[in-house]
Amino acid sequence: MSLLIGGVISAIFGLISLIFFWSDFMTIIRGSLPIFLLLGGALAVYVGIDELQEKEREERRRHEEEIEKAQKEIELVRAQAESYKEELNKLRESKQ
Repeated sequence: MSLLIGGVISAIFGLISLIFFWSDFMTIIRGSLPIFLLLGGALAVYVGIDELQEKEREERRRHEEEIEKAQKEIELVRAQAESYKEELNKLRESKQ
């Protein structure tokens, strides 16, 4: 309960101080606005670069998966070709 009362009193004093020191408050806001914009822009650039790198990593991973899949298919086709060669050789030998 005492925390609630202390919070209300602090809010009232803060509002009164804001009214009396409005010009000083606005000076601080005007002075800090360029810094906030600069930091916000730098953060946006950082996040954008990170997102581009993440997309590149994801694309590289997808290409690697496709290459692995293609290599497995090639191995299967080679194995089938070998079995067909063996079968053809057996047929040739049985014909002779």
